[in-house]
Amino acid sequence: MLLLESLPTVIGAAAIAPALLILWLVIAADERPGPPMQVWLAFVLGAASISLLGLARAPFNALLAIPGNPWMTVALRSVFGVAAPEEIVKVLVIVIVTARARRRFATDPMDAVVYGAAAGLGFAAYENLAYLVQHKDMWRALAALRSVLTVPFHGALGVIAGAYLAIARSGTALGANRHNRDWARISSWALVLFAPIALHAAFDFPLLTMQRNPDLGSTTRLLLGSASVLIGFSSIGFAIRLVRRLGKHHAPRTELARERLSQLRRMWALLLLGGGAGFAGVAFLLTSLHHWYINPERNASFILVPIGVTSITVGLSLLIATTAVYLFGRKRLRTTSEGFSSASGQG
Repeated sequence: MLLLESLPTVIGAAAIAPALLILWLVIAADERPGPPMQVWLAFVLGAASISLLGLARAPFNALLAIPGNPWMTVALRSVFGVAAPEEIVKVLVIVIVTARARRRFATDPMDAVVYGAAAGLGFAAYENLAYLVQHKDMWRALAALRSVLTVPFHGALGVIAGAYLAIARSGTALGANRHNRDWARISSWALVLFAPIALHAAFDFPLLTMQRNPDLGSTTRLLLGSASVLIGFSSIGFAIRLVRRLGKHHAPRTELARERLSQLRRMWALLLLGGGAGFAGVAFLLTSLHHWYINPERNASFILVPIGVTSITVGLSLLIATTAVYLFGRKRLRTTSEGFSSASGQG
């Protein structure tokens, strides 16, 4: 019996942790992070949006098959059976959260990107959990594979939708086509939904083809799998390019702003290290406790318990150090900012 198979807590943590870590990275890239409650609202609603997939698929049921043409059937299923319903519910969450944020808070373009990433990653976390629970016999390999590609891919699609939403709402302010403003705005609104659907369908088509044709040759399966991986990582790269495009229009322009951004990035880096160390420590500790109960010799527990406790201690130390750095750094930056303002006023 494998040690971790009967530990749903560890499986759940393995499913959700990659999405949270990627979300931290997205937040750390923002110069002026939005309200935390809005980010978590987008994450939770993104996960809950899976419950709406049945309603989103209903209008497309008549389009999911063409008798006598298996390739077109797979193509239609990848577009209307998977990509369109999933991206529709995620974009709906992004639009709702960004509209609510605009009414209640002063927002900048990067907020839509962060909320988009949160919605996509919330969806990915719930989907990841469902996959790992259904495949307990291979959950570790599946968790590793999905954390490298599938979870970031869902987050990237949310980033793309959020970026085009910000561009559509700002018109030419974010570098849209200045010579044809109406077309730029219309195309940006269309790309909010159709860009994620197109990329998602292209990613799923090779996978669905392999799933529905198990007798394909090894070379064909290798090519299809490679095509899906290439499309997935290309989508992530495209999302990064859009984020950089938005970032150019509100990059820190003063030494104080650049220093603040640098401190924020260091803070999130420490949080990542601390959270990762703490997660690994909890996994080791739970594994050792499970082994303690099922193995009468209990030798492995004496090795795993110290490793787990040490890892948890390192993680907590990093989290405490990060909090201290952030609080003291924020006070120092605020004092420096007030000094600059006073000097400017005297001049």
